[in-house]
Amino acid sequence: MADDVWPGETPPPPRPTSPTTSGAATPSAPPPPPPPPTGQPIVVTSPATPAPPAPSPGQAYAPGDAAMLLPNRPRIEVPDAIVRTSGLTKMYGALPAVGDVSLAVPRGSIYGLIGPNGAGKTTLMTMVASLLRPTAGDVWVDGYSPLDDSAAVRRITGYMPDGLGVYDGLSVGGYLEFFASAYEIPSNEWPDLIDGLLELVQLEVKRDAQVNSLSRGMKQRLSLARALVHDPQLLILDEPASGLDPRARIELRELLWALQGMGKTIIVSSHILSELQEICSHVGIMEAGRMLAEGSPESITTNLGAVLRLRVRFDDGAEEEFEVPDRAAQIALLRSLVMRDDRQVVEFREVSSGLEDVFMNVTKGIVQ
Repeated sequence: MADDVWPGETPPPPRPTSPTTSGAATPSAPPPPPPPPTGQPIVVTSPATPAPPAPSPGQAYAPGDAAMLLPNRPRIEVPDAIVRTSGLTKMYGALPAVGDVSLAVPRGSIYGLIGPNGAGKTTLMTMVASLLRPTAGDVWVDGYSPLDDSAAVRRITGYMPDGLGVYDGLSVGGYLEFFASAYEIPSNEWPDLIDGLLELVQLEVKRDAQVNSLSRGMKQRLSLARALVHDPQLLILDEPASGLDPRARIELRELLWALQGMGKTIIVSSHILSELQEICSHVGIMEAGRMLAEGSPESITTNLGAVLRLRVRFDDGAEEEFEVPDRAAQIALLRSLVMRDDRQVVEFREVSSGLEDVFMNVTKGIVQ
């Protein structure tokens, strides 16, 4: 792991552990301080009480438990966002792989980074994950700066790259044990931890199978399990649906929803808009290293004047198309059509989404 540490930086500290007693109440942390008034600088504070003990086996995925992995250290409170960047830039010579990107990822959201190949999505994600030093700008992950405290960022972040890597001779269980050891999780916790992870990603029957014998979809699920080994608050998933068949894509979508329901925040990238449109609560559209639009799909389509185009088929066989500005207008239209007495609605569907129109309008097909 030393190769991932920037010059002058110490390796991540050991994972803090404390004995727990079954049924014992977990000490609650004090409420966070209120956000600073507008125009005032963010204040660096220190937690008033020690972090609660690590969860006992079988409780590794209760929402909020990832905070238990953090030692006490100063942190910058960033209200309502687990990730925030300001002017984040990465230059390769004269080429801006990421140029002046500012974004905010709400806690508990599924945030989709959308853009063509070469847009800068992977570069942005690796800087957030503390794996790549930016040329300029700032980034905070739950108040910690990857520039100043990458160890803290890595304790609360799970990163899933586009490729699994080569692990010849490792079984699925051995692969997860390797990363549990790398995160300094006590070996007596491994059996329950790995059982829970494999059940979550539906790979229980593959525990003894060789990693290189798995299908593409199974490898993607195993890579996601590996990213969850240390129970992070934030998941960063780079093109997780790449190369998956339709069934595997559906299963991945349902798994991401389940993880969100467990309190995780998820940043997921894709160059295929339809993959993210169904699952994301917030999106950022990138091209040529720039963030062109960012926010909830509804706010982006409203602010940029896009419309939803709908096709309605009636019981007499007739079809009509309608344009509405947002989801609320879509619901109102459906309600009014259903209430009509002269004919019945038998089909109501989107012909295209406003987000697709926005994507085509704001991107220019630039390749760099």
